[in-house]
Amino acid sequence: MAQYHYDEAGNMAAYFVLTFLSLVLVPLSFSYVPTTKKAAPPPACECSACVDHREALRKRSQRPWYRPQIGTKALFTLGGWVVFGLLVYKIATTVDESKMYDPFQILGVSLSATEQEIKRHYKKLSIKFHPDKVKLSGNDTLDSVAERFVELTKAYKALTNEEIRKNWEQYGHPDGRQEMSMGIAIPLWIIESKNNIWVLGVYGLVFGGALPLLVGRWWFGSRSYTKDGVHAKTAESFFKTLREESTLEDTIRTLATAWKFEKQRNAVPSKPSSDQEINRLAGEISSRSGQQWTSKVSATILVFRSDDALTRRALVLMWSHLLRIPVKEPLVQKEQENFLVHSQVLLTSLLNITLSRNWLNTSVHVIHLSAYLTQALAPSSDPNNILLQLPGVTSDDLKELPSRSGGQIESFIGRLKEKEDSRVANIEAAAKRWGHLDVVDVSYKVLGERIIPAGSFVNLVMKLRVVPPLSSPEVSKKSIVPNSAASVDAEEAFLQSRKEADDLPQNSVSPGAAHAPFYPASRRPQWWAILCDDKLGKVIVPPVKIVDVPFATGGEKDYRTYKTQFQAPNQVGSFVWKVLFVSDTFVGEDVSADATLNLEDPAKLEEQLREDEISDPEEDSLAGQMALMKGGSVKRASARDESDDESTTDGEQEEADSSSDSD
Repeated sequence: MAQYHYDEAGNMAAYFVLTFLSLVLVPLSFSYVPTTKKAAPPPACECSACVDHREALRKRSQRPWYRPQIGTKALFTLGGWVVFGLLVYKIATTVDESKMYDPFQILGVSLSATEQEIKRHYKKLSIKFHPDKVKLSGNDTLDSVAERFVELTKAYKALTNEEIRKNWEQYGHPDGRQEMSMGIAIPLWIIESKNNIWVLGVYGLVFGGALPLLVGRWWFGSRSYTKDGVHAKTAESFFKTLREESTLEDTIRTLATAWKFEKQRNAVPSKPSSDQEINRLAGEISSRSGQQWTSKVSATILVFRSDDALTRRALVLMWSHLLRIPVKEPLVQKEQENFLVHSQVLLTSLLNITLSRNWLNTSVHVIHLSAYLTQALAPSSDPNNILLQLPGVTSDDLKELPSRSGGQIESFIGRLKEKEDSRVANIEAAAKRWGHLDVVDVSYKVLGERIIPAGSFVNLVMKLRVVPPLSSPEVSKKSIVPNSAASVDAEEAFLQSRKEADDLPQNSVSPGAAHAPFYPASRRPQWWAILCDDKLGKVIVPPVKIVDVPFATGGEKDYRTYKTQFQAPNQVGSFVWKVLFVSDTFVGEDVSADATLNLEDPAKLEEQLREDEISDPEEDSLAGQMALMKGGSVKRASARDESDDESTTDGEQEEADSSSDSD
């Protein structure tokens, strides 16, 4: 029967904890090792404003060496290695008393020693260590001396006695089979009765208090936020506030109402000076925007109310950014940056709510608001206002432009060159990375079908590229879609894959970071492709995000293909739809393309094909000869007709021969 004993010294428990810690700490520590090869930074706008802005962001992200940022992960790693070191020291300094029985080691002879050598060596040891002849010294006692002599005798018998040696070889002990002993890796002090109260108290705190608290906090915390990462009350406010006829100003006010629920996640310590800065910004905004501010934005920004304090604060932060009013208080500036970065998450949730109702205009307003916040540009009905996105351009420069210019960057740069303006080089640097989207082709494809049947799964295929302003004519010319067998096979393979975009073409130029010198983070130029019915103002298919559009190079294939799949309507006919490409990074860079969907009935098409085959003219007829000359299809003469013709010819020949004989 097996005997169970607990680990009195705690060595087995130390080995168990040490193994567990090594499995966790080793990969966790490797995550702090910097990579030897740093990735090259992506291409970005090289205007002076963007260069200074990127340098400011880099300095802000770096912390001085004397103020390291120690987070929860670093503290856990450091504490784990401290416990690891203590356990290693405990194991190294603990005497291991569980040794295997080895008679050769006890007698001090080698494994190759013969029986005669063992007897001679034992005889010397018995004379030396016999209890009657050993003189006690130090910590030796009669019992320890006698015990040592007994061990020597057992070892000698184990190596000389045939039966005892057989037991040692089979069972590892001279006395034969021993009782099985099972060790439990639990220190003995845990199960001692005097420590029961403390052990039960710790178990109660961990499993009855801390664990349910963590699980409950995770559960109720996950229920408080939607899958988009916003507070549930924020989504509820969006759902109740938005309407199909909501304007851009209504969308701004709706976004501001969410700050009262989201500010807890982006809390910044408040001071009386920050409230004074908010009031100063509100007065500056009112003086710049005039009547537009009080009528279109919200009256709550001028009238402080306790229930709308955070909404008013969010409106001040948002409009001071749109009007490019500098913030002097560091705490308010930090709060504004947090609001702008978190606004992208809020706008995504806002967009999903509008798309669930298929509202086209409201969805476009949400995407446009993202572009306005990225470029720090206030909404305006003046088309020339979009030129304020260029570096160094002010509202005074726009007063000289005619209203019919329509905000064309090319013509504006041309006017500056005529004046020999010093800002031309800086503006051209920004124009080289600008996002003029060029729609090469938009089409519908159904796998394995020449037509688009009603009710089938259709792929909306979009071929896009970016043509910046001031591009050369070779680059700006219309890209030709190749129609070779290789290109058709490549497009067929792409449609069968699960990828939303094909691979970038060879030697393509990546767009990199967009021109956004006022946004507190790096932004990539991207668009939303929306298949819609603009007459009804409805979204047909949920939009797909278009990113990493290559710049035009003038090559054979300098575009990239994107796709989205949807189910076509069950009705046969033509649906006059459009594809809107709305930019959430640049203001005024939206394009559209006609995408009329023609649905046909496969059964009627097959019947028409059969009728066309029946109505083909015969090959030997005049209509057939004309059809052959035009490259059309004809019916070949049947075998029966050919045989009749042959028989007729033979009969005529026989009659001619008979008549000649009679003559």
